[in-house]
Formats: sequence, C-alpha cells, structure tokens
Amino acid sequence: MNYYATTFLRTLAVRRKVQTLSMSSAVHENVKNYYGSRLETSDDLQTNAACSMPSRPLPKSACEALKQVHPNVCKRYFGCGLVIPEKLEGCAVLDLGSGSGRDCYVFSKLVGERGQVIGLDMTDEMIVASQKYVQYHQEKFGYSKPNTVFVKGYMEKLSDAGIQNNSLDVVVYRTVISEAYKVLKEGGELYYSDMYASKAVPDFFKEDPVLWGEGMAGALYWRDLITLMKDIGFSTPHLVAGSHIVVHNPELQRKTGDVKYASGTYRIFKLPQNSIKTKALVTYKGTVPDCAECFEFDASHYFKTNVPVEVGAEMAAILQNTRFSTDFNISMLETTDPNQSSTPQYCHLSPFLLADKLGSSVKQCSKTGH
Repeated sequence: MNYYATTFLRTLAVRRKVQTLSMSSAVHENVKNYYGSRLETSDDLQTNAACSMPSRPLPKSACEALKQVHPNVCKRYFGCGLVIPEKLEGCAVLDLGSGSGRDCYVFSKLVGERGQVIGLDMTDEMIVASQKYVQYHQEKFGYSKPNTVFVKGYMEKLSDAGIQNNSLDVVVYRTVISEAYKVLKEGGELYYSDMYASKAVPDFFKEDPVLWGEGMAGALYWRDLITLMKDIGFSTPHLVAGSHIVVHNPELQRKTGDVKYASGTYRIFKLPQNSIKTKALVTYKGTVPDCAECFEFDASHYFKTNVPVEVGAEMAAILQNTRFSTDFNISMLETTDPNQSSTPQYCHLSPFLLADKLGSSVKQCSKTGH
C-alpha cells in the first residue's frame, strides 16, 4: 500500500452537501429521496454539473478504466465529472458519496488488485444498485477476488461506518473535511472537486430540496474553501481545473438570481508540522505514470522532465513530503520565501477566473428540466 495517503475529496456536486450536520432532518430526508428515488439517470438533473467537460484531460489510464465500467453504472452517475489524482497503484481509496459506484469502479482498476476501494453512501438505493456490479468488475479486471465494497453511512460519522483513523491512502469527497483530515496520513493529499458559488449562498436556498439536491444550496463560496482548509490544518489549496456551470432550468435561474456557479478541482495536502519552509530548486524525473514528458501539477505549476524549476516554500514542502518525493530531485535553497509572511490574494485560485482564462464551460445538457 502506498505509504503516503491521498485524501481525494471529490464532492460530487449533486450529492455533496446532503450530509452536513447542519441539515435539518426534513431536508435530509428530502435529499435522500431526491437521489435515491426521484433521480433515475443523470438526465433528470436540472443543472449541467453532471455533464462536465473538464478543463484538463483525464489521464489515459483513467479513460481506459472508465470505458470498462458497466453501462448501467454510468447511467445512474449524478456527479460533476471524473477527477483523478496521479499514482494510485496499491492505494486504499474511500469514496464518500459514492452514488452509483462509477468512480469506485474506475478506482478499482487504477489501484490494481493489491489496492482497496470503499464506497460510502447515505441511501439504500445507491448501495444496492452499486453492489450489483462488484463481481462484474472483478471479472472484467481479471482480479482473483473483489477489491471494492460498498457500505451505508454518513460522512460526518466515518467511525460509525467502520472507517478507522489513519487507515486510508485516498478519500474521495468534500463537506466533512475535518473527518478527512483525521483519516489522512501525514503527507497525504485531498484531491477535491466540487461546485462553488461566486458569493456566499443565502440561507433561504437551504429550504429548497431541489436546490439542495442539485448542490446549489450547499455550494461553498470559493474563497471560504481556502479559509476552511487553512483553519483545519491543510496546505493552501492548489487549483487544478475549473469550468463554468450552466443552470438550464428557468425556475432555478430565477431562484438563484445573481449567484453564479463553477466546478473546481483542488489538490490540498496534510503536511508535517515541522516541514522546512524555504524555496527549492526541483527537477522532475518524468516518472509519474501517464506523465513521461511533463507533470501538470496544477494550473500554475507545470514541470517538464529534466528541467530545473525554482518553487516557493509550500510547493517545495509538498514535493518533499508527499508520494511525489521520489519523482523529483529537490535542492533546498538557503533563502526563505517572502510570500510565506505576506498576505496572499488567492485570485489565481478562483475556478471562475480559470474557466474564463481557458474558455472552459461545462457542456450544457439538452435536458431543460422538469
């Protein structure tokens, strides 16, 4: 099993905030019904979040794995696009809000027979539906035994679902970030995709079960994500991809008013408390799978093979203390990073600005809603 944990919180937009502790029981039940009974396929969704066209392409290995997932599993996928971190071979993956199990089965292929995948969801219907295809994918991938299981539970109470602290390499979801921090090993990564709002979402949005179900009522203002992560103890989020989300239901457009939405993928790390905070000269070796010529770490860091690059203190600490440490030659510099003591503006971390820059918009679904 990979020594470094990768907490891969992939809050799938239409099933993300449904499990927050602040949700009233009535809304909680409405949302469970929305996903478990009302939604039959992704065509039933009323935003285009599930039709995501990511602003950066999937690795070849992930594309090949996705092609092998059973069509019935893909049909009931309600997420905001597949996002995959690198180097998953042998990892133990927990997918929080696993839904139909589509991404779990992609991970099943990528972690290999030595890896393990656990899908956790709050709805009986989703657990039953996803469990049907465990044996199918075991045989499809040529494994001697299954490496994927699905359990019912709530992501704010992982221990109640039998998930132990410090036991996982990869956790997939968002919302209950403090829980992810607990189960994450030092040096681990939170690879996190979600729907974000352009401003703080009004409280009255939370009273609408459809806005909840579509992920719009619970969408986090993107700047609040940075504050939240830093307060918990994570590194600064690194923006990987961003796309505008189009609300194609006229009634939902009216309800949401001037609040805009975008999907964003961030990678965030749990660094050792005593990690060295100085700049470094780093040289990528070309050893990350699917990244022989270059490694696009995020939207701001692009490492070409055998080309030395100077990086800031936090990036240096990330490359030195995570599973990517063996993929770089790292020479720490004597000077401290002046950016460590300054007040950052974080504009480069906005998924809206990145989507504008790339001309990237989530492909609009033809479905106009109910």
